[in-house]
Order: sequence, then structure tokens, then C-alpha cells
Amino acid sequence: QVQLVESGGGLVQAGASLRLSCAASGRTFSSYAMAWFRRTPWKEREFVAAIVWSGRSTYYSDSVKGRFTISRDNAKNTVYLQMNSLRPEDTAVYYCAADMTIIPRTEPSEYDYWGQGTQVTVSS
Repeated sequence: QVQLVESGGGLVQAGASLRLSCAASGRTFSSYAMAWFRRTPWKEREFVAAIVWSGRSTYYSDSVKGRFTISRDNAKNTVYLQMNSLRPEDTAVYYCAADMTIIPRTEPSEYDYWGQGTQVTVSS
């Protein structure tokens, strides 16, 4: 069982940066691939980024590649999403998710555990 709690969202202007954190409970955090998804009025759950259990491989959607960076600290049971050069279209509720798999997947239905979400609003 894994419980996830996101933090770090807020209201920023276009071009600014934010770092989201996702704190996980449970001793098996390092066994899970972790991902960030986001929800907008137009998309229920859109894949943003994912990271394998070791942190050695990362995956990004085309819309955030080069601007966002996912990382994890298994000693702290935390995964991060550094978001730079934010755009108004990045406005969404951001969720972290955990999946006990070696290769992270991009379909939200494949993930076993979800946080409650954190709101990110980017003004133009």
C-alpha cells in the first residue's frame, strides 16, 4: 500500500518556474515507477512525465519535454517535478501516481495509487 501527497502548486505568471513534490508513505516506494499526470477541463488525465524506480530513466510527453524535469529521492520517499518556462496551457491539477512496474506506462488506468492533486495556475 502506498499513499501519495502532492504539494508545491500555486499561481504563477507565464515563464516562471515551480517545483512539485510528491511524498509517499510505505516502505516499498523504491519499488515503484512514479509518474505525474495532469487534469484540465479538456483532458481527464494527461500523461506528463515518469521515472523508473532507480531514477536512471525518465520519460516525458512532447508538450513538456525540455521544460519539465522529473526526479526522485528514494531515501526521502519523494518524487519531484521541476517545471520551468511555464505556459498558460500548463494550467491543470497535477497528480502523482505509482505503478509497480519496471517500465513506466503512460496510461493512467495502469497506475495503482494516486495522490489528491495540486493545482497549478499559469497566468498570461
